Amino acid sequence: MAQPSNTFDSYDVKGIREDLSNVIYDVSPEETPFYSSLQKTKASNTYHEWQTDALRASAANAHIEGDATTAEARTATTRLGNYTQIFKNAVVIPDTDEGLDKAGRAAEMAYQVLKIAKEQKLDIEKALFANNKYEAGSASAARELAGLGAYMKSNVANIGGSGGANPTGSVPGNTPRTNGTQTAFTQADFDTVMQSIWVNGGNADSVYLSSFQMNIALGFTGNNNQRSQVQAGDQKVIKSLDVYVTPWGTVEFTPHREVQSRDVYIIDNDMFEVAILRPTKNTELAKTGDNTTRQVLTELTLVSKNEKASGLVADCSTS
Repeated sequence: MAQPSNTFDSYDVKGIREDLSNVIYDVSPEETPFYSSLQKTKASNTYHEWQTDALRASAANAHIEGDATTAEARTATTRLGNYTQIFKNAVVIPDTDEGLDKAGRAAEMAYQVLKIAKEQKLDIEKALFANNKYEAGSASAARELAGLGAYMKSNVANIGGSGGANPTGSVPGNTPRTNGTQTAFTQADFDTVMQSIWVNGGNADSVYLSSFQMNIALGFTGNNNQRSQVQAGDQKVIKSLDVYVTPWGTVEFTPHREVQSRDVYIIDNDMFEVAILRPTKNTELAKTGDNTTRQVLTELTLVSKNEKASGLVADCSTS
C-alpha cells in the first residue's frame, strides 16, 4: 500500500514535542554486603586500636594434696590498630540548573549527591577487601586503612604454592600479602581453610568471592553428591550453593563484585567491625561563583578483632 498524494505525515510536521520518559534507568551494581553487615563503632582518633588475647593450650593438670601453689607465667594482650581513611567526593552544579525543567529528577544537585553517596559506599567496600597495608599519612600523603588482605595469615591456603607469602609484619595490618602463582580453586582447599579456622577457635559464617570462583563453588559436592536439581512441576533447573554445611561450620556464599577474583574470603562477620571517625555527611561548600558545590565525606577504618576466626583461599586462577 502507498500513501495518498500530498499526505502531510509526521515526517513533515515541525514542532512535535519530545517524548522523554520521566524515569532514569540505572542497573549499576550498588550492593555492599560486607560493609553493610558489619557492626559500626565509634573511633576517636585517626589511629584506632584494639586488643586480642588467647588462652594457652590445654595441658595435664593434677596435683598432690597440700602441694604449694606456684603461679604460672602469663602472656600480655596484643595491641593492634588501623588508620582511618578519608573517603571524599564532590559535585559542582551551575546555579542555572535551578531554572531548568529536567526529566527524571527535579534538582540535579540532589540527584548527583545521591549517586556519589552510593559510589562512595562501593569505594569503601573495595577498600575493606583490598590487599593493602595501612598508611599513617602525612601533610602530603593520604592515610590509608589496611584491608582484609593485610590481616589474613593464620588460616590461608596459598594454593599456588610458589612465591606467595602471608603478611609478615610483627603487627597485623602493616604489610600486605604477597601474591603467588595462581592455580584452580578447589573444594579441598576450601575445606582445609574451614578446618583450620575451626581448630583456631573461629566460627566462619560468610564466604565472599567473585562470580568466576562462585561458578566453581557451584560444583562442590556433598555426601548427597547433589548440586543441581530439576523441579518437575515448573520444569526449572536449580543450581544453587547458598549454604554450605561442613563439620567445621555452616557458611553462606555471597558472590561479590568488589573482591579480587583471585581471593576467596571465609569470614566470621562478628570478628570484624567498622570504626567510624566521621560518619557520612553531605556538606555544602563555600560559594565561589555562580555555582553550588556539595561534598560527601566519610572517615572510617576496618577493625579485625581477631584474624584467627577467618581465612582465605588465595591465588586462585581467574580464567
